[in-house]
Amino acid sequence: MGQILCRHLLESQEFELVFGVDKDPTKYENQFPVFKNAYEFQGEIDLIIDFSHYSNLEALIEYATEKKVPTVIATTGLTENHMDLIKRAAKKIPLLYSPNMSLGINILNSILRQYSRVLSDGFDVEIVEKHHNKKIDAPSGTAYLLANTINQALDDSMEFNFGRVGTDCLRNENEIGIHTVRGGSISGEHTVIFAGEQEIIEIKHTALSKDLFAHDALRASKVLVKKPKGYYTMDDIYNL
Repeated sequence: MGQILCRHLLESQEFELVFGVDKDPTKYENQFPVFKNAYEFQGEIDLIIDFSHYSNLEALIEYATEKKVPTVIATTGLTENHMDLIKRAAKKIPLLYSPNMSLGINILNSILRQYSRVLSDGFDVEIVEKHHNKKIDAPSGTAYLLANTINQALDDSMEFNFGRVGTDCLRNENEIGIHTVRGGSISGEHTVIFAGEQEIIEIKHTALSKDLFAHDALRASKVLVKKPKGYYTMDDIYNL
């Protein structure tokens, strides 16, 4: 994902790619300097975009807050401790966090926020997410985003069931099933199923390419750099 983002930055007329950070700086032949540590860069920057790994988050936040740089974090697999770190940093800098940068997913999420309560009576909720065979975290950050939105709309009354295995898997009433598929080169597909006795409603988003996430991350970045310090989501960017 990092290389895709770099390509979009290099092709852009609005951004200048100054440097990158990677645990293996020589892994790719790049047209810009790449360091193991951001502090190796001697200069000033206006923006950080992170599509890396949660193990890098603490060092990233330290650099961003010290240098007072607006930061976009699109890394997934974050824990509650990571989120606490992000929200503390947002007291010092403009910080956007989203496990999925695409406009479509965030519109889907907005629909869930608005209509989940209407569908809470008589409908079972299931989420199926599909990704490529190199994705390391499961379920996806986006699946968690969608499940949490539904749960919050229902006053935090739901429990998450991560895939059913065994001989005693009768569905509970207040349950959101979350299921993971990994295979091939699937860029990302999320389906939310509201299953009733007389009808089934499915809301689905498919990313046709990872370029989608880089494109929409840059679009969001242009909004973020004009914001005051604070914690932002894609709802704030798109006024959803």
